Amino acid sequence: MDTAAYLARIGLSPASVDAPTVRTLRRLQRAHVTTVPFENLSIVGRPPSPDDAPGVDLSPAALYEKIVEHERGGYCFELNGLFRDLMVALGYEVDRLAARVTSALQTPANHHVLRVHLDEPLIVDVGTGPPMLRRPLPLDGSSRTDEAGVVWRVVASERSDTDYCAEVRPPDASEWSARHVFTATPRPHSYFDAANEYLQSAPESPFTGDPLVALSTDDGCRRLAGETLTHVQGSNTTECPVPDAERADVSSRFFGLF
Repeated sequence: MDTAAYLARIGLSPASVDAPTVRTLRRLQRAHVTTVPFENLSIVGRPPSPDDAPGVDLSPAALYEKIVEHERGGYCFELNGLFRDLMVALGYEVDRLAARVTSALQTPANHHVLRVHLDEPLIVDVGTGPPMLRRPLPLDGSSRTDEAGVVWRVVASERSDTDYCAEVRPPDASEWSARHVFTATPRPHSYFDAANEYLQSAPESPFTGDPLVALSTDDGCRRLAGETLTHVQGSNTTECPVPDAERADVSSRFFGLF
């Protein structure tokens, strides 16, 4: 772990990252989701490169090489997996927690979130699709609104097999919707190996279909899904067609890939 290189990858200088505080944690999380894309290109394919191995390797060395050295993105097991190592290197106490996206509960853990211990425990997640979580969330049910107008909160789960539920309310919504449920039990990174194998290989997995790339912007997000590029700014959404032959160019111009 070269913390200076990782911080440069997300647009921060080491001098700007001081003691492990909530304020610094907010800067780290926001910087990550606005510079490192959420993407499944290692699973569904991308323009060939001799530097990239196929599939998703969760070993720390492979994650660092992919995300920091090759300036790629990834999905939750990769992004939160490596971000946890960065935070530990910066002096934070961090737990890995097993979560399940509520729309796809086939596996015991199809999502990976982080709990950071400061004056109060906070949930951090840099590995979710849009809308991305831009700032840490407390576990007390209080809500937080980001600069894109998206409101988030963590409440007690109504499910008997989980402890908490992360809920989201986009600017154009009047009701809360569940994003994922999770337990409070710390897990080793190896706990997610089976789910990682399933999600990158099963035909029914949401990650083995169309290519997906998403990145937060100052006031919303960009998403390239299949042959459609979507820009979200607050409650406004615009879509543009992207032919397959132009996908690599769009991925480079709008997401910093390739």
